[in-house]
Amino acid sequence: MTREPLLRAPVAAPDDDHDLRPQRMEEMVGQREVYARLKIAIDAALVRREPLGHILFDGPPGLGKTTFAMCIPRHLGVPVQIASGATLKAPKDLIPYLTNAEERSVLFVDEIHRMHKSVEEFLYPAMEDFRIDITLGEGVNARTLNLRLKPFTLIGATTRTGLISAPLRDRFHMREHLEFYAVSELAEIVRRNAVKLRVELTDDAAELIAARSRGTPRIANNRLRWIRDFATAKASGKVSRKVAEDALAMQKVDHLGLDRQDRRYLETMARVFGGGPVGVEALAHTMNIPADTLVDEVEPFLLRSELIVRTPRGRRMTAKAFEHLGLSPVAAPGEDQPTLFD
Repeated sequence: MTREPLLRAPVAAPDDDHDLRPQRMEEMVGQREVYARLKIAIDAALVRREPLGHILFDGPPGLGKTTFAMCIPRHLGVPVQIASGATLKAPKDLIPYLTNAEERSVLFVDEIHRMHKSVEEFLYPAMEDFRIDITLGEGVNARTLNLRLKPFTLIGATTRTGLISAPLRDRFHMREHLEFYAVSELAEIVRRNAVKLRVELTDDAAELIAARSRGTPRIANNRLRWIRDFATAKASGKVSRKVAEDALAMQKVDHLGLDRQDRRYLETMARVFGGGPVGVEALAHTMNIPADTLVDEVEPFLLRSELIVRTPRGRRMTAKAFEHLGLSPVAAPGEDQPTLFD
């Protein structure tokens, strides 16, 4: 009986590559220290003809965790299976992936922190000894079947490392944290992807897009796509700095990279709460937005940009935030409200 081949990471011809994700690690811009360590591990595994050690990538969304995970099997020349932690709710959901794994193949689990606890525990012997124990039957008639697995590599990606149990974290041979990108690196990514999208883009437009992309390639790519659409409709397809500025202004993206929701957060804190301190629940109710949306999507960039700080009493705006909004940090809007320096 012919065995169906496993899913392999697609390799597109350069001329037909509308997927902006790099196809090989050599094509990636930035994260050079991570690349150097992975290259050594991959080359050593190829020389010894052994499976690569398990790898855990962590970091904020959009920095290249999935890209690395898809490039590694191409370097190794092995199949890759792809799963999502959110769908692995019981050990039985994981068994098909493990039993179908070929010798030295890769199993990539995205958002691995969302796996159920029982699935994590089921993975322990699979990662260490390449075996799983399956219980058949119930009660006194139950018996355990010990099933050997072919040696494989587990690659996990997560935005919330703290939600992964310590025993699972410790079973990864390599843990790599991805950092935000410099503006120069993002500008190079924008230029390369403009070529893939067949967009005529000036260097100063690429620098502008990079500076307003929060250090994140995914955001830079999304803004490049929007600017391409804007240029096609409004500027004969050519993207100059002025065209890029006009396109981002229509999306309410300012020179710091803040969007409409970021500015609304700061304006609400300044107008209603005098710049803080204020609890996230009070802000969320005032803005009519779920609190976890503010914590996970809005606040990380504002904290990194030093526009807000977290204190034991709540969130507070910094002088930089007041200046960005064109307000005085000493006399915030409102009647005798406490100011940042009270």
